[in-house]
Amino acid sequence: MFDTLTLLAHGLAVAATPINLLFALVGCLLGTLIGVLPGIGPLATISMLLSITIRLEPVTSLIMLAGVYYGAQYGGSTTAILCKIPGEASSVVTAIDGYMMAKKGRGGTALAAAAFSSLLAGIIATFFIAFFSPMLAQFAINFNAPEYFSLMLFGLLSSVFFSAGSKLKALAMAILGLLFGLVGTDVETGALRFTMGIGEFTDGLDLVAISMAFFGLNEIITNISEKQKAKTTTYPIGSTKMTGSDVRRGVPAALRGTLIGSILGVLPGGGVQLSPFASYMVEQKVSKHKAELGEGAVEGVAGPEAANNAAAQTSFIPLLTLGVPGNPVIALILGAMIMQGIQPGPQVLTKQPELVWGLIASMLVGNVMLVVINLPLIGLWVRLLSVRQAILFPIIIVFSCIAVYTVSSSLVNLVMMSILAVLGIVLTTLRFPLIPLLLGLVLGPMMEESLRRAFSISRGDPTVFVSRPISLAILMLTAATLAIVFLPAIRRNEAIFVAD
Repeated sequence: MFDTLTLLAHGLAVAATPINLLFALVGCLLGTLIGVLPGIGPLATISMLLSITIRLEPVTSLIMLAGVYYGAQYGGSTTAILCKIPGEASSVVTAIDGYMMAKKGRGGTALAAAAFSSLLAGIIATFFIAFFSPMLAQFAINFNAPEYFSLMLFGLLSSVFFSAGSKLKALAMAILGLLFGLVGTDVETGALRFTMGIGEFTDGLDLVAISMAFFGLNEIITNISEKQKAKTTTYPIGSTKMTGSDVRRGVPAALRGTLIGSILGVLPGGGVQLSPFASYMVEQKVSKHKAELGEGAVEGVAGPEAANNAAAQTSFIPLLTLGVPGNPVIALILGAMIMQGIQPGPQVLTKQPELVWGLIASMLVGNVMLVVINLPLIGLWVRLLSVRQAILFPIIIVFSCIAVYTVSSSLVNLVMMSILAVLGIVLTTLRFPLIPLLLGLVLGPMMEESLRRAFSISRGDPTVFVSRPISLAILMLTAATLAIVFLPAIRRNEAIFVAD
């Protein structure tokens, strides 16, 4: 424990350098901004920032990208409470009671509850990461190629299992992502695969171009095509003071939400998205004021917001200790690490402690920043909703093109981004989930490498995956997850892989 606190203190010294503080602030501000604005998520923003991060020190770039991620979770609550427009999907639950509080003239109280619940959750989740990560990393030292392949298979299939809608379509997208990941040069033989004679594809498809196509341009064009003009009815903010009763009811809810979010955030798949819903369901069971939930109860804001923020932060644990992303945003941050020449995994904690502990400690700094800079700027964030899409979206498209061109200085990637954006629109229209595709793209090359190494170790014996205890346990966990997801459908005699 003393060693962990010493390392965390060292991380605070790294995070507190002027350049890291500056980029933590930039990340938090950008995250809040894109959290406030509907239709622009952290995926698109981080995709655009990847071209900048390769010019920064690794720890500085990761601090900024992490700030964008958990800042977006925070920002989504502001418009969810005041306007009933969740900036992020994870803020949908906050809008239920938060908006009702705003209608009753307690919008400021709801915002304060959200802010301080997020701060409390952020601080606790940071210590959760600090104490839990070294233990998991020590355990991960026992991992070899079979264990890594099984773990990445579990993460990829989890994105399929927990996707909304047709599981068949989600599986198809995961396979398409794996196929995209095969493009490039075979690491063992040096043979070119699926490059179509295009020199830019010899090192693989550009992650920035693909993520911008599917999660940047696609989202923007889809929003424009829907022509949805939400009526922004904003209620007076009122006082941001919390009464003694608000504190007594909000703090236990925030602590429960923090525990739920901290646990679910570690799980691959939809843990971050599920955490606020799980927290709200718990509050419906244990709250002493059940009748008020849905009518403006402070627990309905404090619990989900704490769960949301805690899950966003603990989702870094699998990345830092195992090198496996649990959600698409973390997959992009993994891509940023690889672009910086960093190979995530248990060795990072020992070989690059400044990077890991600087990132972990920056979460403490960033959460304090979010509260300090955002409560005074609430009015500004709400006014941003009045910015016309006709002005905002073209600016984002221009920055997206600049970001893609900056990475490789190649027009080929711009053309590829445009073509894939059209493909993304078609897939979205046909209700194919795109998140499994991104995870398949990022995990695909690593899964292939682990699979081939595993067969090399076992001299072609496929039983290596079930003869090693850890690999077998992960495969059994995968099978158990499969059963939990699909057993209800089997009992109802429904088609499992129904194509909706």
